[in-house]
Amino acid sequence: MQRGALSPVLMLSAAPEPPPRPPPALSPPGPSPRHGSARSSPAPEPSGGLGAALDSSLRAAVAFKAEGQRCYREKKFREAIGKYHRALLQLKAAQGARPGGLPAPAPAPGPATSQGPARLSEEQRRLVESTEVECYDSLTACLLQSELVNYERVREYCLKVLEKQQGNFKATYRAGIAFYHLGDYARALCYLQEARSREPTDTNVLRYIQLTQLKMNRCSLQREDSGAGAASRGVTG
Repeated sequence: MQRGALSPVLMLSAAPEPPPRPPPALSPPGPSPRHGSARSSPAPEPSGGLGAALDSSLRAAVAFKAEGQRCYREKKFREAIGKYHRALLQLKAAQGARPGGLPAPAPAPGPATSQGPARLSEEQRRLVESTEVECYDSLTACLLQSELVNYERVREYCLKVLEKQQGNFKATYRAGIAFYHLGDYARALCYLQEARSREPTDTNVLRYIQLTQLKMNRCSLQREDSGAGAASRGVTG
């Protein structure tokens, strides 16, 4: 071996070590993508079908209300009642509008997969409320023109109007009439006196107040007589 030459063992130990390999890249947790699978597409944007259904229902409601008013002026009260009811149905459809003007179905359990009902703008909300009040107010007027008045329905519709418009004179007065004919004289007097506070000289209101007070006095006398009769029977027995 020549001087200055390294032995094979020393040559191996003196050789530079190869650089370490970089660690393998870690994949994110979760199932690995399958080959050939399509990329997930973004959710579709809502179409204009709900808005069109909403506008259609509102226009139909206003049209039916106008037809009801025409029938009322022509004294076709039964036809007018039908028109006002159809207007109210269209308003219900508008508040849960779906394409085609149908009410929105009840949501199914689980994640939402379909669009919800269209939201009303402030202008549309005011239109719905005013049309609804006018329909219920006109329905009570039609019912009071019937040969056999359904006073329970009159009371119901008047209270619906007063929920939205507490100062509505006609609804207050007609509610008093309904309670009077249903035999609830205390509540009748309450509504009639409220109506008189708004229209102090209205002769119809004043007449019904007198009738209600007469009924209440008679009922009070009858209770006193029945109480006295029961007491006398107890003494003689």
